Amino acid sequence: MKRNNRAVFLDRDGTINEEKGYLFRTEEFTFIPGAPEAIRLLKEAGFLVIVVTNQSGVGRGYYDEAAVDALHQHLDEELAALGTGVDGYYFCPHHPEHGIGPYKLECECRKPLPGMLLQAAADHGIDLSRSYMIGDKLVDVTTGIKAGCRPLLIRTGYGAGESGELPPGVPVYDDILAAARTIVGKGIGHID
Repeated sequence: MKRNNRAVFLDRDGTINEEKGYLFRTEEFTFIPGAPEAIRLLKEAGFLVIVVTNQSGVGRGYYDEAAVDALHQHLDEELAALGTGVDGYYFCPHHPEHGIGPYKLECECRKPLPGMLLQAAADHGIDLSRSYMIGDKLVDVTTGIKAGCRPLLIRTGYGAGESGELPPGVPVYDDILAAARTIVGKGIGHID
């Protein structure tokens, strides 16, 4: 498959939705203001939008993979009602120390490792060098760098507390909408 698609990879908790700590109940899901509009802008600009999220709550036994899938289905329904959507979801259920049974392992998919982005690139024909990673944690930035994407940190979720630890040159935005507007507006060394 030819890799010529551009994507914006999005962390989920603290980036798209409010950080709740091991979120899996749909009734507790709340968008961060502007997140649906950000996704719509990115899609309209021709980017694939891919969610990549560590979900160690599965590995810890707090909830199962079906609960993660149900939350993503809920997210799809909410976005569809607003005229947009996500092109793919990738999640890592593992934790090397706190995982239970088969979930306790060192894997290639847990951020800050780039496994989820590499798998998405293979599945969707994504050119990682023309793509972005948006998240609220240093691990999201590191993941983007390791995958060969341009990383952006946002101040929602945990982002405000992590902006002082960034590698030089990583831009920081107030929220996902500000980051998306900049990507679409070609304001951060846009990659064609």
